[in-house]
Formats: sequence, structure tokens, C-alpha cells
Amino acid sequence: MTEILRAPAEVQHADEIARLAADDPHPRPDGWRLSPRAVRRFVVGDERHGIARKFYGDDALIDRCIVTLMSNRGLLLVGEPGTAKSMLSELLAAAISGDSTCTVQGSAGTTGDQITYSWNYALLLAEGPSPRALVRGPLHEAMAQGRICRFEEVTRVQPEIQDVLIGMLSDKVLHVPELDGPDATVFAARGFNIIATANLRDRGVHEMSSALKRRFNFETVRPISDRKLEVRLIKEQTAALLQRSGVPTTVPDDVVDLLVTAFHDLRDGTTQEGTAVERPTAVMSSAEAVAVAHAAALDAHYFGDGVPGGEHIARQLIGTVLKDNPEDGKKLRHYFDVVVKQRARRKDQWSRLLDARRELDR
Repeated sequence: MTEILRAPAEVQHADEIARLAADDPHPRPDGWRLSPRAVRRFVVGDERHGIARKFYGDDALIDRCIVTLMSNRGLLLVGEPGTAKSMLSELLAAAISGDSTCTVQGSAGTTGDQITYSWNYALLLAEGPSPRALVRGPLHEAMAQGRICRFEEVTRVQPEIQDVLIGMLSDKVLHVPELDGPDATVFAARGFNIIATANLRDRGVHEMSSALKRRFNFETVRPISDRKLEVRLIKEQTAALLQRSGVPTTVPDDVVDLLVTAFHDLRDGTTQEGTAVERPTAVMSSAEAVAVAHAAALDAHYFGDGVPGGEHIARQLIGTVLKDNPEDGKKLRHYFDVVVKQRARRKDQWSRLLDARRELDR
């Protein structure tokens, strides 16, 4: 059987979920697989019981998210790209419902039937509207089975499609007018709720109606400000990606420190030494940092001596910053010429980073 690239959270962490469920004396809401305390332990970790931390950030945010999902409102996670909104929604759905795959991927082309239900047209023509001809969408399935439905990038969806959610969040009911009798109405089973995500850089694409906003609790997922926590995140996630890739290498500690420092410099607009730098418009998130570390390790393994260094970070950093705004190239050159050049005098990984400066001029 072909190995899949990435299993959903409930499969990756099935052992942890099973252990938490077996030792969970706390009260749990109807329709939940785990108690709120166990859901929290699954997301933020519990070293005493061998539960790994999966979300790095504000633990109080996790508590508020869990409380929201027990209420009659949906949860809307907002933030900059790469702040782990989707990962957090997946973890919460896996722990609460045991299934994180009930998902709507929002886009400009998303239609109402993709969210709620559509029809098997061969059966529809042969039999007319019937439960057998009905093709249940993610929201229909989530309501009927009492599960969490994830709605990714909700602000990319047309406003009239977004508003399909209003009745589901307020009345907890979905009507199928083509059917008769009890099949014409789907009442949400206990455990049903919606976790939506929205990118702050997409504000103004399709603004949510005030009626829909009132039916969500908004929680902002912010970039990691603690450098030590970000270093730990990058090490753990890069190691997991390299293991999945079958690459027997690691990223040295001083290279990870360099990567985190460079990302914080460019993200914050100032260095630890107090030097002001221009912030690029490109996203400098923790997720991007993990991608840079992973790519640098692959570069070193397949084209170098197997040990990632500053030069490998530089090549991937350039590709991360120079995405769509030509002005970002000038800002990165200034960063190399002022900040990296000064640090390179130490003759460590920063000097190897500076050696790749020439690739910016190609």
C-alpha cells in the first residue's frame, strides 16, 4: 500500500488520544470524545503522561477556544499566515470529535452545495429526490453525526455562501426542501460546532456579515514571540519532517539559532542589537521558518556534505522573502549588508550566511 505523505491528527496521535480517553475521569460535554481538560492536555502537552506539546503559543488561548466550542457559538481563528490556525483547528477537531477530516476549504469558487449537500444526478433522474440520491457535504455530515466541522479561509468565500452558516450556528438546523418527511430537516446532534479560520491579510476580500460575525467568537492566533519556544518548535517539527522524508540528518543548534534570529529581525523590524531593518511584506512566520529549516537540510543532504549550514539557510531564506514584491529584494540586501555583514566578523554560521549574499544579485 502506498504510504501517504501526511496522516490526519487523529491518526498521527491515535495512541495519545486513546491513552487520554482511557484515563479521563473529568466530565465531558455530550458528543465529545474527551473531556475539556483532556482536550487541553492533548493540544498543549503533558510531559508527566507522555503527551507531546503540539501547539506552541498562548495556552490561555487554548482554554478560551475549548470553552467556545462548548457554547452555542462557533469559533473563528484569525491571524497572520503561518500562525498555525489550521493546525490548531485540526487538533481541536481530532480531540473533540475523533475526526478532523470534516472540512470545507474555502475559496472564491466554493458553492453552497459543496458545503451542505448535492445530488447524485444519475439516481436523481432515475428515482427523483431521495435520501439515497443525496450527497452529504461536510456540514450535513457534521450536524447529523455531532462532530466538529472545520471551515478553512472563510473570508475567501462569497458572502452569500458564508451566510449559509447563519442558520446552522443559530438554529442548529439544515433544511433539505427537496425531500419530504423527517429527511427534509437535519437537526444538529450534540457535539456539533464549527471552527473557521480567516487570514488577516485577506481582510477586505469578502467581509463577513455582522449577522454571521455575531455567531462566532473571534480568537487571534499571534506569532510566537518567545525565541526559546520558537527554537523548540522548529527543532521538533523539522525533525519530524526529515524523518518523514527519510533523511538521516539534523539541523545543528547554532543554525537553528541563526534562523530564528534572522526571522525575528525581519519580522520585528529591529535586531537584538537595536539596529533598525525594513520589514519585508513576505510572511515571516514560524511555519515559514520550519519550511526553511527543512529545505536547508534537504539541500545539505542531497547536494552537500549532509550538515546544514548558514549557506543553506541563506538560499532558502532568499526564496522565502522574494516571493511577489520586488522591493523585498532591496530590503533583504540591506539586511545582509548591514546586519549579517557585522555579525559575520565572528567567523561562525553568520559568515557562511553572508557568503550566499551574491545569489541575491543574480
